[in-house]
Amino acid sequence: MGWLAPGGGRVASLFAMSGLEIILLCLVLQAAASDLAWRRIPNVLVAAGLLLALGLHWRLGGGGALLAQGLAGATVGLLLFLPFYALGGMAAGDVKLAAMAGSFVGPWQALQLSLLSAMAGGVLALCCLQLARWRGGKAEGMPYAVAIAAGTLASVALAHR
Repeated sequence: MGWLAPGGGRVASLFAMSGLEIILLCLVLQAAASDLAWRRIPNVLVAAGLLLALGLHWRLGGGGALLAQGLAGATVGLLLFLPFYALGGMAAGDVKLAAMAGSFVGPWQALQLSLLSAMAGGVLALCCLQLARWRGGKAEGMPYAVAIAAGTLASVALAHR
C-alpha cells in the first residue's frame, strides 16, 4: 500500500519493499562504493550476500522451492556475465556480484537485472570514455559494480510499479 499523493493518487513507498530487496540493495550499493574507491569488490561481501540470500530462501521457503529459485537466480547471474570475464572484458568480482544479486531475486528477475545492468554499463562506459578524453588520457577500465547496482535498483523499482 502506497502513500496518498497530493492529487489523490497512490505513490510507491519504500516500505513496500521486502526485506530481501532492502538487503540486496544495501549489498550492491556497498559493492559499488568499494569498486569506486578501490577498484575491487571484497569476496567476503559477495560470499556473505550469497549465503545470506540462500539461507533466507531456505528458511522462508517451503520444501526448498525458494532455495531452488535462489540457486537458479545465482546461476543465471553467473552464466550471463561469465563469458565477458572469459574474454577479459570484466573482472571476476563483477561476475560474482551478478551471481549474488541473482540469488536474491530468482532467475527471471536475474535476467532482467542483468539486461538493465548491461544497459547501465553502456552508459557508464560512455561516461568513462568521455572523462578520459577530457583528461587527455586513455580509459583504464570502469567500476562495473556501479552498473550492476543501477541495474539492481531499476529491477527492484520495476517490480514495484
